[in-house]
Amino acid sequence: MADVAAAVSQARESAAWWSGLSFQDRRTRLLHWKRHLAAHCDGLADVIRAETGKPHGDALLEVMLAVEHLDWAARNARRVLRRRRVRSGLLAADHGAALEYRPLGVIGAIGPWNYPVYTPLGSISYALAAGNAVVFKPSEHTPRTGLWLAEAWSESVPEQPVLQVVTGAGETGAALCRSGVDKIAFTGSAATARKVMAACAETLTPLVVEGGGKDAMIVAADANLDAAAEAAAFGGFGNAGQTCAGVERIYVERGVHQAFLAKLAAIAEDLQPGDQESSPYGRMTTPEQPEIVRRHVRDAIDRGGRAVVGGVESVRPPYISPVVLTDVPEDSTAVTAETFGPTLVVNPVDDLDQAVRLTNASRYGLAASVFSGDRRKAIGLARRLRAGAASINSVLGFAAIPTLPFGGSGDSGFGRIHGADGLREFSRAQSVAWRRFPAPMALMTFDRDPAVLARAVRLFKMRHARGGR
Repeated sequence: MADVAAAVSQARESAAWWSGLSFQDRRTRLLHWKRHLAAHCDGLADVIRAETGKPHGDALLEVMLAVEHLDWAARNARRVLRRRRVRSGLLAADHGAALEYRPLGVIGAIGPWNYPVYTPLGSISYALAAGNAVVFKPSEHTPRTGLWLAEAWSESVPEQPVLQVVTGAGETGAALCRSGVDKIAFTGSAATARKVMAACAETLTPLVVEGGGKDAMIVAADANLDAAAEAAAFGGFGNAGQTCAGVERIYVERGVHQAFLAKLAAIAEDLQPGDQESSPYGRMTTPEQPEIVRRHVRDAIDRGGRAVVGGVESVRPPYISPVVLTDVPEDSTAVTAETFGPTLVVNPVDDLDQAVRLTNASRYGLAASVFSGDRRKAIGLARRLRAGAASINSVLGFAAIPTLPFGGSGDSGFGRIHGADGLREFSRAQSVAWRRFPAPMALMTFDRDPAVLARAVRLFKMRHARGGR
């Protein structure tokens, strides 16, 4: 597509200027942009609310989280990516060595509709801080939010269009994948991620993928059940359940399953979606999502699950009232597939080992949470989970911590954004070695002396073939 090609071509020119600036100069400009976003956060939240249907307060929270990450990336890029000396080792004692991380060039970012600022800025902020230009394609459901961000950039940093936006549906994203950018950052469904990977494979364009999740919460018998139920409700029903790292499955030790279920049901019954600012959550953002939720709820009930709160009748597009299900078979789509709606499956388990096995049985591996009165035990459980991020006695705790990388495995994708890993994700490592003095044992030459090689081998065996520490 012509507009994509033009944007990438312009980005090449902008990237040359941007990467030529010092870390300090880029930091100054990024912080100008940050201050613009913070000062105009209410206006940005209004655009998010209009396009997604989420309450203004939730939209503001999204902007606040995004700005925290932008601030961290701008302030820490030099520390993480700067040139540094490294040790040469015994065989290369005659050499000095250094490592630094160089910008890739132009990054193509393809964003989602559920968090149209926080999620894409998790890639865009770190890519910009690493010295790259960015061409951003927002979701076709939230184009105005993407355009708002680009306009804010042009007002804050008018010298060059280092951040540009191209709008459109799938064909625009495909064109961006084939445009010759140096990396793609994609957030969306696993099914779409496979299409993106296929398009990128044509030109060997690398990518980082966040492909969604079917995230689980584990509730131990010694947990604070009131806190666990409140967190489960927020993680499962917040943003109408349209949170990739929220809560969709809950495994509760059998002894406290009924008590937990009662507390969660009491919260869920008081939540009603709507378009008022006081509403706990709003409409479903896309017209397709209610039918997906309806199918999952129906399958759970048809397979023997029990609706504790709501049911199929809760789906009244564009709104869906909370649904709490229990005793749902583990092979039901309500357990195996990403529902992305305000539904929670709460199943009992005999012990925490079973909870870990069931959590890890998913093809997704994005995030998880563990509730227990014993923090050491909870941390031990979290380490056994095949999840890229975990929260102890909270949900989504990692989302507000810029130093923590974020990403998953399996159908949840690969690569990391946020933190030092996020800065390096949009950089290329460059290794440089230089000779400091003539080698005492010249081995890398066609004129190698056999006696020198024999001496080197003896030293090698002394160092590596003998026992000891």
